[in-house]
Amino acid sequence: MSRPDVTTERVPRFTRAERTAHWVNATLTLVCIATGAMFRFGVGQSLITDRGLARNIHVIAGLGILVAFLFSVVGRWGGALRRDVGRFNRWSRDDVRWMRSFGGDRTVRLGKFNPGQKLNATFIGASAVILAATGSIMKWNQPFSTDLRTGADFVHGWFALFVGIAVFGHIVMALRDREALAGMVGGTVSSTWAREHRPAWFAETRAADDAEPVSPGGSVAVDA
Repeated sequence: MSRPDVTTERVPRFTRAERTAHWVNATLTLVCIATGAMFRFGVGQSLITDRGLARNIHVIAGLGILVAFLFSVVGRWGGALRRDVGRFNRWSRDDVRWMRSFGGDRTVRLGKFNPGQKLNATFIGASAVILAATGSIMKWNQPFSTDLRTGADFVHGWFALFVGIAVFGHIVMALRDREALAGMVGGTVSSTWAREHRPAWFAETRAADDAEPVSPGGSVAVDA
């Protein structure tokens, strides 16, 4: 397990807006998973005995995921998040090498996110849209045919299962790398971790430091 290195320089990794967006969406996703398991399978039903209430919480949390994300990317506070979303669609030769070696090639120079994180984020984002669409058809089903409602229920259930698996895997990987987790909690990682695990991104931050004019107070803020 990777442990935080508190003795070295800390490198800004995620802004406060990014961290807030992550934890809000993570909370809402877990609420969706829990309430969905309650009214569909009866798991934990002793916590919320009213299945109708569980369904309403599920719908509100599901729609809240999209609303929270859209709110996070607008305005000046969303600049860093918009740039990170753009990183998910850019793949380098090192990313391909990393995938071919299943993460075993230690010579690759990765950017801010490894290919596994890029695939996970893309899948979760696309799934959120699909789940919101199919869930809306199931919730407000009057205008739709029986076949469409049945299809929506089928797609919703399977995507929910795959999202649950992806979320579980994401949590396991985060707990295994405490330094990376510290970046999402406190916003910074050690320069040692950045240089070792994300060398291309670390070089990018150093270049940004060199190019950033120093403020009158003498400090430089890197929006990574």
